[in-house]
Amino acid sequence: AFIRTDISQMAEAEAAVALALEQHGRLDILVQNAGIYPWQLIENTSPEDWDRVMAVNLRGSFNATRAALVPMKAQRHGRMLFTSSITGPHVTSPGHGHYSATKAGINGLIRAAALEFAGYGITVNGVEPGNILTEAIELHRGAAYIQNMQDSIPLGRLGSPRDVANAFLFLASDDASYITGTTIVVDGGQLLPEGKDFRLLPP
Repeated sequence: AFIRTDISQMAEAEAAVALALEQHGRLDILVQNAGIYPWQLIENTSPEDWDRVMAVNLRGSFNATRAALVPMKAQRHGRMLFTSSITGPHVTSPGHGHYSATKAGINGLIRAAALEFAGYGITVNGVEPGNILTEAIELHRGAAYIQNMQDSIPLGRLGSPRDVANAFLFLASDDASYITGTTIVVDGGQLLPEGKDFRLLPP
């Protein structure tokens, strides 16, 4: 089933969970993926702009957590998963001040929730994507932009949505039942180089 949800509103997060329970009788996995990232320099960011990004990205993650906790706690089992990013927790770029703050905040929420919920059999983890070639990027960015992104990846290619999905699938599976309070970086090695020129001399 599908329900249109404004995740920044607690009542709507609770309604989405209620629909899942109505349709399936239980809630085993939460994936909180909603997020916005308008490009905006800090000096041009109004308090209203800041609050909007916080409301969707960070408060939305809190709302989803609170709503999903009720059935998962009763079941004494659950997997809470969040889309974080390498932007914020590890690196950033101009124009991403509010976005970076929310993603760093999500990582803090992951750790705090993992500790608080462990006794209920609930694990809490996240995925930190790097440069991913999404449909939106293909539609709205030129070839030069995409090539520049790809050149920053030691593995020599951009990630795909499937690469990110596979990390979520692992964390949602029983194979990850002893993993909680952490994140998986899916970035093709993007964070590894100390400098921009990471390529070795050709063999």
